[in-house]
Amino acid sequence: MAHSIELLVDPDTDAAIRRIWSALQLAELPSQGNHRSASNRPHITLVAAERISPAVDAVARGFSDRLPLTVEIGAAVVFRGARSTVARLVVASAGLLDLHRDIHDLAAPFVGGTVFDHCTPDRWTPHVTLARRVTDDQLGRCITVADDSTQGVSLTATITGLRRWDSDAREDVELITV
Repeated sequence: MAHSIELLVDPDTDAAIRRIWSALQLAELPSQGNHRSASNRPHITLVAAERISPAVDAVARGFSDRLPLTVEIGAAVVFRGARSTVARLVVASAGLLDLHRDIHDLAAPFVGGTVFDHCTPDRWTPHVTLARRVTDDQLGRCITVADDSTQGVSLTATITGLRRWDSDAREDVELITV
């Protein structure tokens, strides 16, 4: 399975992203809102790997002085594959890129197995996922609903937390909350 270290957003941004998820559900399209797990919430993945040891937690908590961090959530983006993922881009500011690189480097000794390339520095595209497993015939409608639900307006978000997700144990560990 996959483990990750993720940034969490403020309550207003969380609610705005959940409104997009709901709009996709109402349109009978794939949506992250279909996942009923209590740990399912809007987030920005910093590191994803086969395994991340819980020993990283104590070290990651040392980043509390780097939060809160304001970011812009912008346009829809599509990550292509056999089925596509639709997300909203997070503008890659210098502060966000520095935080990503620092956390990626910090986590390296605690990672087991493969680190997924899409989360490595210089390959990372910061985003908030809206829908996964989108078929080609759903793609246009999915993007339209995602844009219409916020009238195409970017969102100013505040990153207020850091968590580690362990998909094997189905465990969501909040490391920092500001």
